[in-house]
Amino acid sequence: MDLNKIILSDEARQELVNDRRWLHAHPEEGWCEFETTWFIVKRLRSLGLEVLAGVDVIEPDAVMGRNEALVLAAQQRALEHGVPKEFLGSLGGYTGAMAVLQTGRPGPVTALRFDIDALPIEETDDPQHEANLAHYHSQNPGFSHACGHDGHAAIGLALCRWLSENRDRLKGTVKILFQPAEEGVRGAAAMAARGIVDDVDWFAGGHIGCSAKLGDVGVSHSGYLATTKFDLEFFGQSAAAGSPEKGRSALMCAAAACLSLGSLPGHSQGITRVQIGKFISGTGRNIIADHAYMQLEVRGETTEINDYMAKNVEQTVKGLALAYGVDYKLTRMGEAVTYKGDEEAVALLKGAARKVPGVHSVVDMNAKIGSEDCTMLIRRVQEHGGKAAFCYYGCNHHGHHRPDFSIQDETSLPIGWGTFARFIAELNSQD
Repeated sequence: MDLNKIILSDEARQELVNDRRWLHAHPEEGWCEFETTWFIVKRLRSLGLEVLAGVDVIEPDAVMGRNEALVLAAQQRALEHGVPKEFLGSLGGYTGAMAVLQTGRPGPVTALRFDIDALPIEETDDPQHEANLAHYHSQNPGFSHACGHDGHAAIGLALCRWLSENRDRLKGTVKILFQPAEEGVRGAAAMAARGIVDDVDWFAGGHIGCSAKLGDVGVSHSGYLATTKFDLEFFGQSAAAGSPEKGRSALMCAAAACLSLGSLPGHSQGITRVQIGKFISGTGRNIIADHAYMQLEVRGETTEINDYMAKNVEQTVKGLALAYGVDYKLTRMGEAVTYKGDEEAVALLKGAARKVPGVHSVVDMNAKIGSEDCTMLIRRVQEHGGKAAFCYYGCNHHGHHRPDFSIQDETSLPIGWGTFARFIAELNSQD
């Protein structure tokens, strides 16, 4: 298969853009992507691919950061939007899907991952924003695809069509993963734990934007910070402020936790981060608060450094709860490890990107910022000897996780598609 001749037809290109815009207009937060999963599964079935979804790709015991009330509300919304009740029942309460092409011919198992969740961010009403100009503004108030996962999922669907149309020219097995709950780094660990990549020889993931500009493809040898996300609750004893000896203030313990956790010592061997993003407590000025709730995270340049930071959080919280005479609950809500690509896979991605029409440059991108739970799948693949790499296909944007995030889908998405299609062809073509 000539890698230079792998191109999107005009029809396939328009379907790619249309899919992205439909997904953009129907954003759903992590673990709530029931309508999105149905949209994906319908398409995969129409292409004649093997399809797994819900509990078939998610290990429930490994799920983190899932809110049952939000999940139930999302299921009801999906029903109201026409998602079949029987399909929802088949998922076992979980979202996500995987397409599998088994050619029946000897060859490697290649897998690619695409995330599907959105963010709790209200999309801008600016009439010049691309979604408003082309009339595909978010229809779910308070939520939007402000990180480009709609584009990721659309690329995955376009790859599935290409696989279906070229199955007679391919060998081995190809898996396309549609992962829920990337935001908050919650979904990949549960997919990995299900074992769906345990036979994978070659793996690739990617993200639109970040530091890559429109027309650029960045490929990473290393990068991303390992991270652990926590929810923290303190449980004290309510009392009147005039009788302080009768109470145990969860609020004061949480305030002390903010100061103590925010000043945790770093590590001499690499970058560390501590962020406390949410703190809720108290009912009135003259009432000792019996409950406090916090959301926080730690990060580290390596998985080992992150584990060091997480352990310090656990020890600090335990000590403060004892000092203030309150109980506590510390829950892990998400995690990701650091990333180190395999040079063979990195080279394949670079070579693939260089053959894509519209690519201006292929560069190394190894910044140690942010976190990405695709690393959990990468680690799982590498643990059994598989090779993996991660890349970025550029767009021009004002910043991720903003109401005005934009991706120039007609230009950026074909580049991402072309990079991944050529990666697959390089490994699984029988020509």
